[in-house]
Amino acid sequence: MSDAVRLQLEDFSQDEEVRALRASSQRMGGIATFLGCARDFSEGRDVREISFDAYRPMALAELQKLRTEAIARFALLDARIVHRLGTVRAGDNIVFIAAGAEHRAPALEACRWMIDELKERVPIWKKEITPTGESWVTPHP
Repeated sequence: MSDAVRLQLEDFSQDEEVRALRASSQRMGGIATFLGCARDFSEGRDVREISFDAYRPMALAELQKLRTEAIARFALLDARIVHRLGTVRAGDNIVFIAAGAEHRAPALEACRWMIDELKERVPIWKKEITPTGESWVTPHP
């Protein structure tokens, strides 16, 4: 759990992630988080599960780069990014992002920037599994 950037099969704890972020600096006055969850409906179809796959070395490198850029760009004290791989069911956690800064504005801006950039840049592929079959989802911010 000590790694600030992770790809993992198992679920994660938002509380543990925020606790780890807070432990990195007592100057932190604002923490913003984003939690992405699996929906049971997409583009007019019921969705039972979503399967995530990635080329791990490239995806981890890009996630680490993203974190480093966010820290520099928004003067963050720390940031964390966790994304699940494998199959998740509707309602399950998918991705968690946390940004910690001295003040709320940069934390909020950084959090939004990181999820938008993650969707654009990080090679994680998503396949929706529906009652009528499976389909790959094209990336969208």
